[in-house]
Amino acid sequence: MIVSYSKKYVEAGCDEAGRGCLAGPVFAAAVILPKGFRHKKLRDSKLVSEKDRLMLRDYIQKKAIAYSVQSVDEKEIDRINILNASFLAMHKAIGDLGVRPELLLIDGNRFTPYFGIPHHCIVKGDNKFYSIAAASILAKTYRDDHMRKLNEIYPHYGWHQNKGYGTLAHRIALDKEGPTEFHRRSFHVKATLPNVSGPK
Repeated sequence: MIVSYSKKYVEAGCDEAGRGCLAGPVFAAAVILPKGFRHKKLRDSKLVSEKDRLMLRDYIQKKAIAYSVQSVDEKEIDRINILNASFLAMHKAIGDLGVRPELLLIDGNRFTPYFGIPHHCIVKGDNKFYSIAAASILAKTYRDDHMRKLNEIYPHYGWHQNKGYGTLAHRIALDKEGPTEFHRRSFHVKATLPNVSGPK
């Protein structure tokens, strides 16, 4: 059951989206929710329909005490690696909140400490605590919107559907068209096409 974490501290939930993608930035969100916040449909963004994610985004943005969504682009991901880029995006979001949290709840098992604010890393925290789930929804929906815009520039890769993840269609397009400036050069992939030539 998804719950609030603390009644004592001003907590910010943090999560990222796009860490495993072949193209596009990594996005992260930080969200401070009011005490007693509830919504029966709020959970890990991967378990919520697109329609409900957009409804929840509007609801979270109206009800949150503070929220921020930030990103780190492909070139920076290649320069510092995706793990550090995810932490950097979270740090940027935390720093942009406008309200300084007293506790950070981080989805996952690792995090780079943020300037004197204590944190807890929680595996699958986006399906356990409201503030992390809210951050998951914001990061996911903002990134999806961004990838749909990039798809208008490069429609061959199907980013409006796969959002930059390494689906077979995306990898086939990579083999045929080559990488764009939005692909992560440090993510080495091949299409691994099925063998359709038959026995020899």
